[in-house]
Amino acid sequence: MCRMSRAEVSVAVFGWFVLTMWSTAGTSLADEAGTPNKRQPNIVFILADDLGWSDTSLYGTSDFYRTPNVQRLARRGMTFDRAYAASPLCSPTRASILTGLSPARHGITSPNCHTPTVRLQSVVKQNAAAHQFSIQPDPVTRLDPNHITIAETLRTAGYATGHFGKWHLGAEPYSPLQHGFDIDVPHWHGPGPAGSYVAPWKFPDFDHDPDVPDQHIEDRMAQEAVQFMRQHRDQPFFLNYWMFSVHAPFDAKAALIEKYAKTVDPTDQQRCPTYAAMIESMDDAIGTLLDELDRLQVAENTIIVFASDNGGNMYNLVDGQRPTSNRPLRGGKATVYEGGIRTPAIVVWPGHVESGTTSGAMIQSVDYFPTLLDMLGMAPASDQLFDGISFVPALTGGAIDRDGIFTYFPHNPPVPDWLPPSICVHQDDWKLIRIFHGGDDTGHRYKLFNLRDDIGEQHDLSAMMPERVQQMDALIERHLRETGAVVPQANPSFDPKKYDIASEGAPAAKFLPGGASTKRRKSAKPVAGWQPAGTCELSIGDGKLLVHSTGGDPYFSYRLQPPIDETAFVLQMEITSNAGGSGQVFWQTEGGGPFTAKRSEVYSPTHDGDRHFYVIKFRTQGPLSAIRVDPATAVGDIQVHAVRLVTQDGRLVHQWAF
Repeated sequence: MCRMSRAEVSVAVFGWFVLTMWSTAGTSLADEAGTPNKRQPNIVFILADDLGWSDTSLYGTSDFYRTPNVQRLARRGMTFDRAYAASPLCSPTRASILTGLSPARHGITSPNCHTPTVRLQSVVKQNAAAHQFSIQPDPVTRLDPNHITIAETLRTAGYATGHFGKWHLGAEPYSPLQHGFDIDVPHWHGPGPAGSYVAPWKFPDFDHDPDVPDQHIEDRMAQEAVQFMRQHRDQPFFLNYWMFSVHAPFDAKAALIEKYAKTVDPTDQQRCPTYAAMIESMDDAIGTLLDELDRLQVAENTIIVFASDNGGNMYNLVDGQRPTSNRPLRGGKATVYEGGIRTPAIVVWPGHVESGTTSGAMIQSVDYFPTLLDMLGMAPASDQLFDGISFVPALTGGAIDRDGIFTYFPHNPPVPDWLPPSICVHQDDWKLIRIFHGGDDTGHRYKLFNLRDDIGEQHDLSAMMPERVQQMDALIERHLRETGAVVPQANPSFDPKKYDIASEGAPAAKFLPGGASTKRRKSAKPVAGWQPAGTCELSIGDGKLLVHSTGGDPYFSYRLQPPIDETAFVLQMEITSNAGGSGQVFWQTEGGGPFTAKRSEVYSPTHDGDRHFYVIKFRTQGPLSAIRVDPATAVGDIQVHAVRLVTQDGRLVHQWAF
C-alpha cells in the first residue's frame, strides 16, 4: 500500500499532536510550583498470553481461579463480554495490536516468528499431500518494519515507550527496538519464557536477582515496568507489558501450586493447580502495576488496556490433564471456534469510561490502535490504513457500527476441535466459518452458528439458512480481497478416499491425556449388538449403552439383519455426554461398500452432561444394512439412553433397548 516515509510520518504526527493536545484528562502530577500539568495520558497495555475467556473471575465461569487485581481493573473501567483476538494464535494477534491490521493483510498467520526463516511476504506452497483438500500458504515470519506501529506513533508524539515481556515477532533487526520502543526487557524473541517461569532462567542477557530465591519472571517484569514508570513520571509514557503468562512451559511457585492443590474439585473442568498458580502470579503482577500508578498519583491520567492474545490452551497436558477449559465456549487456542478467539478484555479511561461497567459491543485486536488514537485526539498518518475501527463510542455508552469482524487462520494444527484452513466472520449474533475448498468439487464448506442461542457452537445452521451463508460469505470474500490475503488454494492432488471428514476435530495422540492414542483398538465383542471400534469401549449399565471414549475416532456400529428395504430414514437418539467434538452418523446399503463420508450426516452433540435428543435424517440408494454412530471426538463418557430408527413418514422400523 502507498505510504509516507518515516520522516514524513514523524513530522505529520508530531505537528498534529502539538495542535491537538488532549486537555480533558483527570488529575495529573503537579509541577514543582504546585500548578497542575495537563498532558497526554499515559498508556499501559497489559497483554496476557493464552489467557482464556474462563480463566479469570470476570465472567462467572469458574470459582477455581483467584484474580482480585483483574477484578480491580474491572471496577475502574469497562469489561467487554465479546472481545476477540485477531487470531487463535499469539504472533498474528500481537502484530495486529501493534499495526491495526488484520493477519490477512500483514501476513503473520502462525507463531513462527522465532524460526530461522525470514519471510516478509506470504506465498502459496506448490503442493500438498493427497489427504489435504487445500494448499496452505507459507506465512510471514517477521513483523515488517514498513508497518507503522502504535509505539512509533506515540514516540513521535513525545511518549517514552517501553516493551516488557514476550515479543515473538522477530529477533534483531525485527525486535521492539526497531518498532518504536525505547527499551525492551528482557529483549527475547522466543515463544515463551526462556527455560522456565521460576528462576534460574535461560535468557541470554537477563539474569534473575541473586538475592531473590525462586524469583518468578512476572514478579521481575513488573518490577522492571515500575522502574520505567518512575523514570518517566514527568512525561507521558507508553508501557507495553506483554506477559509471558500463562503460556507454556507450565510451572509456577511451589507454594502456590500446593495452595491450589488443596482446593481442586475433581468434577470441575478447571482443576489444574499449576495453571491456577500461574494465573495468580499473573494477577499479582497486574496488582504491582496498579499499586505503582496509585503511588505515583498518575492513575487518573492513565489509560489501561487489558487483553489476551488468544483463547485458553486446553490441549497441552500438565500432570496428565488439560491446563484449563474454555467452557461454555467450544474449542481453544489454535481453533477459530469461540474458545480459541474470545478473550477477556478491560479498558480503563478515567473521566470518560464509567467505572465498573460492562459492554456487549464486539471488539477485536485490530481495534486497539485506532481506538487509542481516538482517545488521545490524534490522527493517523494521512495514508495509514486500519482494518480495525475506534470503539470509543462503546466506551462512552453508545454503540459501534460495523459490518463484522474477521478471523483468518489458514492452518490446521491437530489440537482438539481443530478445523481445516478457515476464516470466520462475526456479524451481530451470527458467526460463519468458511472452510477453504472443503466442500464438493473443491468448493468451500460452511458452518453457521447463532451465538446468542448457541454460545457453545453445537448447532450448525448452514444447511437451513443458505441465504445468510451467502450474505456473510460475501463479507468474507470482500475482506480477503481488500486485505490482499494470500489464501489457501484447491489441492489438485487431493484424493477424497484419503480424507475422513469424521476425523476433523480429533486431536493428535500427543494431545491426549494419560498417553491415550488415536490408534484403533483390536476388535472387541459386540455389546447389545453394537460393535465398538476406533477409540472407544462399550458396556451396559443401568439400562443404558455406556461409551468410554479415549478421544480421536470413537464409534460403534450395528448390522441390520435382514436389511431394511426403505430409502428415507430418521435416526432418533437420546444421549448424555461429557466428551467433546462433533458427531456423525454413517450408513451402509446392501452391496454398497464400506462406511464413507459421502454416506453420512454430521450432527452437533451437546457435551454438557445433560440428556439431549437428536434427530438425523438420511436417504439411502438401496436397502439399509448397517448404521454407525460417531458420538464425539474427544475424551469422555457417553450414555446412550435410547436409539430408534423410523421412516420419514414416522413408521418405527427398529428400536434398541439397553
